[in-house]
Amino acid sequence: MANAEQYLKPEVIRQISRLDLRAQFIVKGFLQGMHASPFQGFSVEFSEHRKYTAGDDPADIDWLVYAKTDKYYVKKFEAETNILGYLVMDLSRSMAYTYRQELNKFEYAICLAAAMAYLMVHQQDPVGLITFDEKIRTSLPPRSKRAQLGNILSALANLEPTGTTNIARSIEQIAAMLKQRSLVMLFTDLFGEPERILKSLHRLRHGGHDVILFHILDEAEVDFPFDGMIEFEEPETNEKIEVNATGFRQDYLDEIKAFREMFSEQATQAGVDYVPLDTSMPFDKALTEYLTQRRARC
Repeated sequence: MANAEQYLKPEVIRQISRLDLRAQFIVKGFLQGMHASPFQGFSVEFSEHRKYTAGDDPADIDWLVYAKTDKYYVKKFEAETNILGYLVMDLSRSMAYTYRQELNKFEYAICLAAAMAYLMVHQQDPVGLITFDEKIRTSLPPRSKRAQLGNILSALANLEPTGTTNIARSIEQIAAMLKQRSLVMLFTDLFGEPERILKSLHRLRHGGHDVILFHILDEAEVDFPFDGMIEFEEPETNEKIEVNATGFRQDYLDEIKAFREMFSEQATQAGVDYVPLDTSMPFDKALTEYLTQRRARC
């Protein structure tokens, strides 16, 4: 990280240090007493041939080799041990919202992403970073060396959520971009067209990728702690609307509950890990609980 730091402002260096400490705190808490990764290889890859012996599966016989040598050989495989991971960050302006929490949605996502990067580098798995708003903005290729953690933390600390967003289009671009089966960790508030987003997630899964969807909302977006006449502003269009928050609360709570339940159900059906979070939840506890549950399923 030292090479990267010489080009950064002091306040950015301080932010990186905080991210590094938070990431270490989360990951070390999770790893304590656990010796296995929550992530496992997707498949096996061909290694070499060996002679067929009694008890081997005939389906593993390489008939091309038999045709050349008139002898039976089977394909030997080795399990892939490394996961290729991508942290995918939503840069939309709506991610900058907070009502009264210390961290806004984007800062909360950054902390989670830093912890995931730390975990993957700790287990020597390559991890990279993709950012998007209306389309993919930046892409840092996956690496597994310790220096990659510094590169990712530096990049995360410099990000700002300032754009309008098109989540579905961006996921479709990612699906087309990834050539190897990967672990895609998506951090977003899901402010977009649900049907298109779900369709794009299906496409990503169809490509063989493992997907974790971290759905991050502000505490106020979940609990709606407002009373009386309140003016709300749409963060990406700046459109304003005044509503009677007291009378509107129950309808809103019903809608947000239904929205999260729908995404949970549809994502699960697609084979996507859906992780609903809000900024009032201690992110270390939330992430550790998820990783522990995932490890139990592996």
